[in-house]
Amino acid sequence: MTVETFVSSSSNSLWKEILVISSYPGVCVCVSVCLQEARCGYVIILMALYWCTECIPLAVTALLPVVLFPMMGIMKAGVSVEYLKDSNMLFIGGLLVAIAVENWNLHKRIALRVLLLVGVRPSLLMIGFMSVTAFLSMWISNTATTAMMLPIAQAVLQQLRVTETQADQRDFEAAADDNPAFELEITETKQDITNEKQPDVPTQPEDRVYEYDWSPESLQDCSRRAATNAKYDLLTKGMSLSVCYSASIGGTATLTGTTPNLILKGQVDKLFPGNGDVINFASWFGFAFPNMVLMLVISWLWLQLIFLGFNLKKSFGCGVKSDRDKEAYAVMREEYRKLGPMKFAEWAVLTIFVLLVVLWFTREPGFINGWATVLFNKQGEFVTDGTVAIFMSLLFFIVPSQLPSCGGYGYNTAGKQVKALPALLNWKVVHERMPWNIILLLGGGFALAAGSEESGLSKWLGQSLAPLQNIPAFAISILLCLLVATFTECSSNTATTTLFLPILASMATAIKLHPLYVMLPCTISASLAFMLPVATPPNAIAFSFGNLKVIDMVKTGFMLNLIGILTVNLGINTWGYVMFDMGTFPQWANTTG
Repeated sequence: MTVETFVSSSSNSLWKEILVISSYPGVCVCVSVCLQEARCGYVIILMALYWCTECIPLAVTALLPVVLFPMMGIMKAGVSVEYLKDSNMLFIGGLLVAIAVENWNLHKRIALRVLLLVGVRPSLLMIGFMSVTAFLSMWISNTATTAMMLPIAQAVLQQLRVTETQADQRDFEAAADDNPAFELEITETKQDITNEKQPDVPTQPEDRVYEYDWSPESLQDCSRRAATNAKYDLLTKGMSLSVCYSASIGGTATLTGTTPNLILKGQVDKLFPGNGDVINFASWFGFAFPNMVLMLVISWLWLQLIFLGFNLKKSFGCGVKSDRDKEAYAVMREEYRKLGPMKFAEWAVLTIFVLLVVLWFTREPGFINGWATVLFNKQGEFVTDGTVAIFMSLLFFIVPSQLPSCGGYGYNTAGKQVKALPALLNWKVVHERMPWNIILLLGGGFALAAGSEESGLSKWLGQSLAPLQNIPAFAISILLCLLVATFTECSSNTATTTLFLPILASMATAIKLHPLYVMLPCTISASLAFMLPVATPPNAIAFSFGNLKVIDMVKTGFMLNLIGILTVNLGINTWGYVMFDMGTFPQWANTTG
């Protein structure tokens, strides 16, 4: 077959272009370009399969571009520099803060303090646990938050079950005392047994027949016990799911809350270098926090309907607290009392944490010049969110964990050297708790993005998806969010965003759609893994704690997935549309030149 015949019969515009050009000098260059795209696509498919099946550790899979890209001629060995970007520094700084908070039990104190405020009524208790879990998950890992909150929830629910059972028993005994007929029946039964003539020959134990005469009151007591157990089994399931779901939802609110958020920032900075820091801590919080609150409220209503019913008067409770409420409340108060008064170390960690958040928000708010713009960034972007995170994290290794005594350090009067007080953090604690594998995962995503850009695969994928421009933009966003949310049920959210974001960026630039219009909602959708126990570590922890069945999580999580997708698309088409000027294709995304 001649070149012209193949070209006329080929339906792929890329191959048409390559083969037509190959009729002229320079054929080797054109074929090389095509081979580079195919090789890069092979690496991405291979890594996707490894990430989905986890046949080798995720972090090891993320290292494949270091070997395969140079060997296949896609990129030079300099691909290694992609593994430590500014987003990695932001991630490390955020994790150091989280480790310090966990190390001094500050998160447990905050959780118990809030729960003491909301009370122990079922609906209020669910609101309290969901709010605290979401807030903590904004700053520390979703897994650590879930692992801490679930035992507290279990202890409170267990105490509620015990106190309600005891109260029902007291009510039953009081009813028996107030019912003369019931008391008379018991007395007559005892008299009959006493006056009964005993047989001359003792009956063998195996020949005895035991008969139980269940009175209506006894049957009512058994029914009440069964109803109480069934209610608390259902409440335990609902509370366990509310904790793990709110951990995933809360992680979407801040840039450092979960790994996909940082992957988005890194990919935007890599693919669109002139974006003007469009994604920073303040801009992400301005969009994602209202979305998180909306999603949390609707999720609470759904969980309330499924596990507690919609009897708000009974769930919230009115009037004076009952004895069972007071006893359950005493359990939480005792747990809080065990923590003792706040130590100097806790105050120091809290102060550094608050300062870090304030510096993040005021670095470059957008509507006014931030402190970084005035002091450092006049000639370029020298100070980023990662710079601030690392600077504040260094203080944990400098500030002592105890208030220094008078006289300072050095030598005492006996000439003996006085050791310095330990710092708030030491490297041993950091080394044990730092998830180093996530840093490699982030780097692997940046390497894939660089390889796709260098080989031309991103451009080819974008051109292949160009027919999507005939579909309304909001429909494109919803369809892609559904695709990502389904994919993330079977693979980690980190791997999902790493694979999808470069493709979405290429598609958006090809159809002249604002890249964040699809990248932002799909990134949040990658955290909406609510249907399967294996989807996220919080789901697995809740599954082991709450006596759940897979069908319980599937039925509840399916609706929550839809709720999350709809709320994030509502946000991107309302306040997000205004914040990021989604109506125009940004100049920094125009890569045609």
